[in-house]
Amino acid sequence: MKKVSSISGVAAPLPLANVDTDVIIRIEKLAQLRREELGAWGFAPLRFLPDGSENPQFVLNQAGWRGAPILVAGPNFGCGSSREHAVWALQGMGIECVIAPSFGDIFRSNCFQNGLLPVQLAAAHAQELLAYLEDHRQRGAPTRITVDLEGQTVRWPGGADFAFAIEDRRRRALMEGLDEIGSTQMHQPQIDAWQALDRERRAWIWQIADA
Repeated sequence: MKKVSSISGVAAPLPLANVDTDVIIRIEKLAQLRREELGAWGFAPLRFLPDGSENPQFVLNQAGWRGAPILVAGPNFGCGSSREHAVWALQGMGIECVIAPSFGDIFRSNCFQNGLLPVQLAAAHAQELLAYLEDHRQRGAPTRITVDLEGQTVRWPGGADFAFAIEDRRRRALMEGLDEIGSTQMHQPQIDAWQALDRERRAWIWQIADA
């Protein structure tokens, strides 16, 4: 995975609660499209009108916010059914970080497995940031912010930095570009040593495993 330490860029406000994974990527697209094709269909129910044309009211269709690397959303973002494709679709749209007061648990886990940074801010801070960004969007003024994973802060032009918490192992894995398999492989010498010792202690187990 790509290493993540700091993400800077335009932040797109999405002041909606309970945006589920079927809104992020429709279920029928999961079987139809390859991973690299999903971005074109991200947020389809919000992004497109019934005739298939782009919805000009959707923030990521608007000049200045199209391709924004940071999305700031309402609570319970990524709820609904489990699908890793939701993360892939966001990444295909250029989104590298989602900030929200809360996330669907499985969606959040999938973010870490694929190098997309989910930042959970205190509800009051998330609302303050979202309101600031939405106000500037309505005035046609894209706003740049910085999400510092190393320092665990969100820097924005409207006030003091916002701090956020993240599990240390998750933080380190993102900064080192490691998913769970990669993190496990960092301990390969210990794994090899344990397997060698266990082959001596329980040879019969390994005879079955090697058969």
